[in-house]
Amino acid sequence: MANAEVVIVGPGELPLITDLYNDIFRPPHDVEFFRRRLVGRYNPLLLVAQVDKRPVGFSTGFELKPTVYFSWLTGIVADFRRSGIASQLHEAQMAWALEHGYHHIRMECHNAHRAILHMAIKMDFNIVGVRWDPDRTENLIIFEKQIAE
Repeated sequence: MANAEVVIVGPGELPLITDLYNDIFRPPHDVEFFRRRLVGRYNPLLLVAQVDKRPVGFSTGFELKPTVYFSWLTGIVADFRRSGIASQLHEAQMAWALEHGYHHIRMECHNAHRAILHMAIKMDFNIVGVRWDPDRTENLIIFEKQIAE
C-alpha cells in the first residue's frame, strides 16, 4: 500500500490537475473545462496525492448545498492504482468537509468503474440513486455518506 502525501492546492494548480486527468481519462479536457465547472462554486477543494514528490492522483469537490459536499472528480495514474491512494484522497476530502461543517459527502460513479464502486461501498457510502449521463450514454450511481449529525 502506497502512503501518499495528500496536499491541498489552489486554482493555480489546475494545469497539473488537468494533466493528471488527461493521463487517466478519455476524452481529454483542457484547463477551461475545470475552471468552468468551478466558477461560482462555494468551497471548491483541490487535492493532489504525491508519492516521493511525484503527483500520482487528484481529487476535486465543491459544496452541493449547505450540508452536502460533492466529490466531483478523482483519478489515480495507472501505476499507482489499487494501492489505497484514492481512499487516502477521499479520507482527506471527508476530513476537510467535516471540518468545514458539512454533514454528508456525495459522489457519483459510472457503473463501469467497478473499482470505485467497490471503494465507495467499502468506505460506507450508501447508494442513494441512479441517473442517466447523456454525454456518456450510461448510468451514474449516486453515493452518499453521512459524516456528521
